Amino acid sequence: MHPEPAPLPDDWTTALAVAAHPDDLEYGVSAAVAAWTAAGKRVTYLLVTRGEAGIATLSPDEAGPAREAEERASAAEVGVEDVRFLDHRDGVVSEDPALRRDIARVIRLVRPDLVVALNHAERWPGPDGAAAGWNSADHRAVGRATVDAVSDADNRWIHPELADLEPHGARHVVVGHSPVASHAVDVTGQVDRAVASLARHRIYLEALDDRPVAEQARDVVTRMVGDPDHPRVTFELLF
Repeated sequence: MHPEPAPLPDDWTTALAVAAHPDDLEYGVSAAVAAWTAAGKRVTYLLVTRGEAGIATLSPDEAGPAREAEERASAAEVGVEDVRFLDHRDGVVSEDPALRRDIARVIRLVRPDLVVALNHAERWPGPDGAAAGWNSADHRAVGRATVDAVSDADNRWIHPELADLEPHGARHVVVGHSPVASHAVDVTGQVDRAVASLARHRIYLEALDDRPVAEQARDVVTRMVGDPDHPRVTFELLF
């Protein structure tokens, strides 16, 4: 039996959410983002790749721009206007100092109180916390690099290439859908916005499943937020 998650701290006003691909944040975390922006908080998205290798029927040259456009439209559904891309190559992202530096640069530019990473464990959590499907290499690399980049952004000596940007220390770091989640955000009233956000990834979802995009989006989001009477998004609070 896992303890009931505590409410996530609310003592912040700006957040940076970092993910490997367009659509990653829409698999549940966007419901929390919708709740935050509805409360007047400002959220920036940072995508490490453009997801150009994610659609078997489209070449990377076609898929990258299409998925970027879908991500921008998706973010707008939950109140996010600032969407940034790093242009690392989809599918072969390395957890290395260069990636940490690139994320640290954006942390110094955006200067968030809260940094959101995504689950970077080997597996996704399944029902009742049991291990489910294998997590992708990009997800594992980006999640771990994001957490390390938070420290890098606050240390002026690690990446001398960033000397023109003043160091910044985030107040909190959280990991969305961590298998050891400790906290949660109540997303009552925000599920429809999260569904609309995921449905904006039309090209991607149509390549995954023959079902209508709206049906796929609602199925995914409702599974991720749990009890329809008390929907929530879970996070591991690192600090």
